[in-house]
Amino acid sequence: MIQTEFPVDTEVLRSRIIETARSMNTQRLNVNKSGNVSARCRAEGGALAFLITPSGVPYDDLTPEDISRVTRLPTGEWRDEGPLLPSSEWRLHAAVYESKPEVRAIVHTHSPKATAVSCLESGIPPFHYMVAMSGAAEIPCAPYATFGTEALAESVTGALRHCRVCLMAHHGVLATGSGLPGAFALAVETENLASMYLDLLQLGDVRLLPEDEMARVLERFRTYGQPGRKA
Repeated sequence: MIQTEFPVDTEVLRSRIIETARSMNTQRLNVNKSGNVSARCRAEGGALAFLITPSGVPYDDLTPEDISRVTRLPTGEWRDEGPLLPSSEWRLHAAVYESKPEVRAIVHTHSPKATAVSCLESGIPPFHYMVAMSGAAEIPCAPYATFGTEALAESVTGALRHCRVCLMAHHGVLATGSGLPGAFALAVETENLASMYLDLLQLGDVRLLPEDEMARVLERFRTYGQPGRKA
């Protein structure tokens, strides 16, 4: 993916980030100001840059001017360009964008069902074929690390190596996409799958789809949907 494909930092993009963040609350994926949302944007000289929700501000109070911008300098260091301090998880977003060039948007939630599964230090196994929407045969769980740290960034990027979404142990969910709608939809689907999985755990033995079937589903998902439309 080349830099010119990234959207320009505009009021429209900033507004879409706010809309996505507010949708996390209306869809009950978050409460008040938990979680965070970001999107890549175009930067001068091909530098990596992204817009992200600011730290500790209720989403209903946000304006486009409040959205923080973070840019990687030629030295490899990151510069917070304000106007407000970025989310405490900006390092996590930066690490995902660095390690996965195809990702253009990130949605991080504390959705209750998926977070409950993460507190078991367990991922979501292939009990349902829709688990393959993650891009893998199961949704992994990144090992716990303190929020806002490089250790958490390393843990999550490791879990995302072969998929588009992961649980974060004792924390929440991180979903990626080629755009904000796709990342948000994946976070919603993950919460739905986690809810079903928790119900199954209460019933006893969970029957899983075999590896060869999940491989077939993954192959079919590669051509699923409308050509040319970004997820």
